[in-house]
Amino acid sequence: MHRTLILTTSALLTVVVACTSSTPTERSASRLANTAGSLDRAANADDNPARAQSMDEVRRLSDAEVQAFLATDASALARLWSDEFVVTNPLNQFVTKQQVLAIVNSGFLAFAAYDRTIDYIHAYGDIVIVAGGETVVWAGRFPLAGQTSRLRYTAVWSRNGNEWTEVARHANILPPPPPGAP
Repeated sequence: MHRTLILTTSALLTVVVACTSSTPTERSASRLANTAGSLDRAANADDNPARAQSMDEVRRLSDAEVQAFLATDASALARLWSDEFVVTNPLNQFVTKQQVLAIVNSGFLAFAAYDRTIDYIHAYGDIVIVAGGETVVWAGRFPLAGQTSRLRYTAVWSRNGNEWTEVARHANILPPPPPGAP
């Protein structure tokens, strides 16, 4: 079954700005967009308990995904991801669920530390969009093993019946901040 996702201009702008900020001006715009997103989330949570419940469940599943990565638990990741799951990974490769699970099982993709923050979350019926930041310490045979990276990510979760699964993700490594930046 195919679903159509319609994002409001405000929500889409919030996601785009939050995921692409790199200059001080853009970071200021991102903070402003995050504030607007926070206000949007608060208003939606107050007047729609079902929406708030959906976002809370996706937050819980997002935390479970981090724990599964830290434990290198491919089985747990497989349960969290839809069979059609796709990701543009930090190496700028577009990969499927089976490909990601294979690199987790091979020991290539592993983490010594993984901290995820959610800067934006919004439910659109049976779809929840999540965007935020991650700080990871790579492990395994990953080319950056032993190094810390800051990432921005966007994840799309979909509900089928009573079950939420992640259907798409994009993550990119942020460049180091310029000298003297806050």
